[in-house]
Amino acid sequence: MPAALAVLAAILNTWDLSRNGMANDFYAAAVKSGTVSWKALIFASLDPGSFITVDKPPVAIWVQALSGRLLGFSSWSMLLPQDLAGVVIVLVVYRLVRRWMGEAAGACAGVFMALTPVAVAMFRFNNPDAMLTLLLVLAAWALWSALETGSIGRLVASGALIGLAFTTKMLEALLVIPAFALVYLVCERRSLLRRLRHLLAATAAFLAAAGWWPILVALWPSTTRPYVGGSKDNSALGLALSRNAGYVTAGHGPEYAGSPGAFRIFNAHLGDQISWFLPLALLGLIAGLWLARRRPRSDLSRGGFLLWGGWAVVSLAVFSGAADDLHPYITVVLAPAVAALAGGGAVALWRLSSARRRLCWVLPAGIVGSAAWSAVLLQRDPGYLPGLSLVVLGSGCLGALLLLVLFAARYRHSSLGWLRKLAIVLSAAALLAGPFAYCLSTVSRSVTGNFAAAGPEIAAARSTPGGGGGSGKDDTSSQALIAYLEQHRAGATYLVAVETTPTAVPFILATGQPVIAMGGFRGSDPVPTLSQFKSIVSAGGLHYVLVSGGQGSIRSQAMTEVIQWVVSNGIVVRPSEYGSPRDRSTLYYVGPT
Repeated sequence: MPAALAVLAAILNTWDLSRNGMANDFYAAAVKSGTVSWKALIFASLDPGSFITVDKPPVAIWVQALSGRLLGFSSWSMLLPQDLAGVVIVLVVYRLVRRWMGEAAGACAGVFMALTPVAVAMFRFNNPDAMLTLLLVLAAWALWSALETGSIGRLVASGALIGLAFTTKMLEALLVIPAFALVYLVCERRSLLRRLRHLLAATAAFLAAAGWWPILVALWPSTTRPYVGGSKDNSALGLALSRNAGYVTAGHGPEYAGSPGAFRIFNAHLGDQISWFLPLALLGLIAGLWLARRRPRSDLSRGGFLLWGGWAVVSLAVFSGAADDLHPYITVVLAPAVAALAGGGAVALWRLSSARRRLCWVLPAGIVGSAAWSAVLLQRDPGYLPGLSLVVLGSGCLGALLLLVLFAARYRHSSLGWLRKLAIVLSAAALLAGPFAYCLSTVSRSVTGNFAAAGPEIAAARSTPGGGGGSGKDDTSSQALIAYLEQHRAGATYLVAVETTPTAVPFILATGQPVIAMGGFRGSDPVPTLSQFKSIVSAGGLHYVLVSGGQGSIRSQAMTEVIQWVVSNGIVVRPSEYGSPRDRSTLYYVGPT
């Protein structure tokens, strides 16, 4: 079974991967810079000159850049680590659920994980989410091993892995901590005082693994390192707080994930990304906790439901109340918990339905409910595979009916084994057909830009503003302009200064040269100040500045002052010398005259 799961995940993650190109080219630029400069690699700098970092901690960039250094920078070498992470996640989920609820549960969980559409999309992409999910799943493995063996070292390893996850995508890594702490406090066999001491040791490991990079950034002289993009105070802590404030308080940004609310995870933006197996998972969670209600405190069958159920419930609560601009792909961190609960829960529902005649309806109800929800998700795009929703619903109802008859009549005769197999096949088809189709649609199209989403084009467009494509870059990076800048660079440190990182990205990817991205990703970062900019120019570090036509960025006060100085003191380069950009940008020369 593990081999089959690995093959399934590998095919979905790698098939025709080149169609995704640079995927999210914002991170791709940082990866390329990391293959050119070790300093850029350490800080996850956007450009090789380390002027400003991307708006995330560096772990995911490290892995991708090291792959590029080993294999040569390319789309394939950059995306390969995420592909491999996806395969490992599927296998770890299978292994953990197998140890918890048996082979059948593990196999189901592995398949559910492999066929979660948002997971397939992110395992073919270069956002940090795949690496974040891998580290959290490995942390769950270490925690479960600590519960099985009583090893405090493995609990400490779990804390350290969560710390590395924090250094991958900041506060999102903390979503699992309440569940991990709860299951250890409830299920570890030692005294309460010992359990609390062990958790303190794990907390120390977490703080060490999560804190060393922010401390490095704080201790490194700010004049010789890049500005921390996305922060207001040039600190890693400021980045964590500013980038994750929306997880706590609903905002008023674009509704990438729809409005906050209790049923947000099922809406038109998130439902077809993550919720296919959620009805079965939630029902299975209830059934599992009910079955384990009279077992000893340290019983691990209950512990598994506490672990995965706590992970799922906390994540659902946070995502339901997060800001309007929550991106749909962020929900991939919920996928392991949903897959594990659906796999383990299916076995718990089977045991409950087969053990008590008055509860024989429980598993069939779960199958019908899951099939009905899959049909609803498929019907949201009426033109997508017409008729599949009816097949899914019909298959689910028929499979559930057969199971109901078998459970109610207590048929155990070997001659009826074929009927049970038929019921299982029909039920499995109802559960898997919809998400499998969505996964194939994801694989068969390009997934690029800042707003990656799974499924067919129409679903991806519905899940993301403006159709979900593109990185927001402009057309100023024409080959003629790049050639002009390289030809007239005259020893300057930076090829050009531009407004915002999306404008800088094409220059970096095309040349691998240092570029100043003024104002960071949105244009609101207070860097460079006018005095910093003048110092760079007077030292001969910069000769050209590309000023936009006034569209697409929100200029910080610092950048506004810089642009005003450039317009007042720079020399306009005639567009005929480098080709006229279509967005009305103006190229200024600010070097020595």
